[in-house]
Amino acid sequence: MKVAGSFTAHSVDAMDTAAVADLIRATGAQIVINVGSAFVNMYVLEACIQTGAAYLDTAIHEDPAKICEIPPWYGNYEWKRRADCAAAGVTAILGVGFDPGVVNAYARLAADDYLDTVESIDIVDINAGSHGRWFSTNFDPEINFREFTGTVYSWQNGAWQSNKMFEVGKEWDMPVVGTQKAYLTGHDEVHSLSARYPDADVRFWMGFGDHYINVFTVLNNLGLLSEKPVKTAEGLEVVPLKLVKAVLPDPSSLAPDYTGKTCIGDFVRGTKDGAPAEVFIYNVADHEDAYAETGAQGISYTAGVPPVAAALLVADGTWDVKTMANVEELDPKPFLNLLNRMGLPNRIKDANGDRALEF
Repeated sequence: MKVAGSFTAHSVDAMDTAAVADLIRATGAQIVINVGSAFVNMYVLEACIQTGAAYLDTAIHEDPAKICEIPPWYGNYEWKRRADCAAAGVTAILGVGFDPGVVNAYARLAADDYLDTVESIDIVDINAGSHGRWFSTNFDPEINFREFTGTVYSWQNGAWQSNKMFEVGKEWDMPVVGTQKAYLTGHDEVHSLSARYPDADVRFWMGFGDHYINVFTVLNNLGLLSEKPVKTAEGLEVVPLKLVKAVLPDPSSLAPDYTGKTCIGDFVRGTKDGAPAEVFIYNVADHEDAYAETGAQGISYTAGVPPVAAALLVADGTWDVKTMANVEELDPKPFLNLLNRMGLPNRIKDANGDRALEF
């Protein structure tokens, strides 16, 4: 810890709503930051509704038995509880990591302050770092692979469009990390931003190297990324995806050797004063700097700082909206200001140059 203090750890089955609610009451917690597996979201949210605690998460809820449900994904679980949150006066902020989260705030800021109309929002996530392992995922392999084995949904021409993973690729000229190949990818923020900006195309792109794509393709073609149980010759029932997770490196073990940088941001195109305009709002994070400060790699750092900033805004009333909200429904400036102070500086690149984003 950077300052004197103490934390008390508790163990709870996060899929046991009653147990989570009891723990909230026992500790007197007023804000719950859920950074557990995406499988637990709705159970923890229900506990918050029952107890009146504010709820924050960083990813959309998933059913372990289902991959890639119908869009919009938030409509399958979270948004169905919006009225319940409002009735209970419970603040529930969905997807407030970096992507989703900070990138949603970038889109809102671009639409509010830099463009008169929004025609497209392209969110680009590039990890130009190296962990030195033959193969690993940067966070929970089970969640990571599930993102890529389903249909790639994007919002284009006012409707949901579907593609296969790695079917659509494009090179992007990014600050600091240079030109990088990224692929159209299914991701949470597309499913909320498309509701707020239905007239804009909304797409998510993630960078992958050839080695990752080759390994992923082999695992997927062999059925090793399936979430469906299979039986071995010895009669043991195993889930192939969980087996792959068990043999891969723990993502937290990557941090000491991680080098390089990430660049994540939004290319937002539209018009300003009747003329075509584009802005790119982004952050660059350094893996070695993240490890020196927190003992974690840059992916964990960019995902972990934003929900803490959001919790501070709930605590001081700025974002204590007493209902359910996605990040783009909230004022982005207090959030981005906090991130500037907390180690995730924001920048903007447009016709006026590349500069720090400050308010």
